[in-house]
Amino acid sequence: MIKSISNFNSLVEIIQTTHNALQAQSVKAVNMGLTLRNWLIGYYIVEFEQKGEDRAKYGEELLVNLSKKIGIRGLSETNLKNSRIFYLAYSEIRQLMTDLFSDENSIPQIGQFTTDEISGNDKEAQNLKNILTNISFTHFVELIKIDNPVKRRYYELLVLKTQLNVKQLKREIASLSYERLGLSEDKDKAFSQITGKLSPSVPQDAIKSHYFFEFLNIKSQELVEETELENALINHLQQFIIELGNGFCFEARQKRILIGDEYYFIDIVFYHRVLKCHVLIELKVDSFNHAHASQLVTYLNYYKTNMMESGDNPPIGILLVTDKNKALVEYATANDKDRLFVSKYKLNLPSEEELKTFLEKELKKEIEA
Repeated sequence: MIKSISNFNSLVEIIQTTHNALQAQSVKAVNMGLTLRNWLIGYYIVEFEQKGEDRAKYGEELLVNLSKKIGIRGLSETNLKNSRIFYLAYSEIRQLMTDLFSDENSIPQIGQFTTDEISGNDKEAQNLKNILTNISFTHFVELIKIDNPVKRRYYELLVLKTQLNVKQLKREIASLSYERLGLSEDKDKAFSQITGKLSPSVPQDAIKSHYFFEFLNIKSQELVEETELENALINHLQQFIIELGNGFCFEARQKRILIGDEYYFIDIVFYHRVLKCHVLIELKVDSFNHAHASQLVTYLNYYKTNMMESGDNPPIGILLVTDKNKALVEYATANDKDRLFVSKYKLNLPSEEELKTFLEKELKKEIEA
């Protein structure tokens, strides 16, 4: 029944309630579509590996070739591998699709999984339905890393009970939450203490997931959270360095790289044609934190391992940190040996003082605007 609007406050309340409820439903529907798609992809891959007439032709290169051939954003070799593992870890989901698999040309519809008319009415089937409708694929990526099914079930329950976000789930797994519970004499009390410390995720947490964005084919730049100030400073910094000349060739803004199972974004990437190296720039509108420098070094190591071509020099990083109206600029390298390279070729790079002056000037302009 639609509520009546008696005054302004009730109008505000009903709009907020409606927005929050339908936003949550929309996110759940997209997440479920993503989860079902990836489970089915895993199923199809395993079926091909077992029965495909030309499977021997592809062997271990199957996922590499498959990713190239299908050409769908987000279905990289890594994600195809995750889909395969997901199917093997949750092969019992097939019991919910008995009727669907009777027609080899059918594609499951989300509506068939959100009603009570799915195949199987036993407790296990209802359990699976609950998992499918309430756990996002981003969470499943972490869960499928757990081989022990009992341990995995514990973390499923933790997600279902608390709706914790993926960062919190990773933290619980890393802190051996399951093992700690096993050592407790009063397990109910221990579980209550664990769940009591966790805060539920909000729809925005799911929307930030790169899996979510790739499934909807949204550009990766949309995934990066930037304040207006950060955006303006990065834009001006990019232009400032290009105008310096000195061999800087712009390569990418918010360059996405995959380290392990997570995507990271580098603010600006240049290639310096004189120095023959990549220059990675990170801007932080925040107080200096050693984690900023560590993150940049991680990016440098990634570029050194994965992006350096024959004849290239090691990549150089520039960290710019702004706090209120002050600025800090630091050059970074992957290791001590590379520092010799930086000092030798700094003549071709903007000086720390030059960058600091520029940043403080731009920061002042933005704050006063």
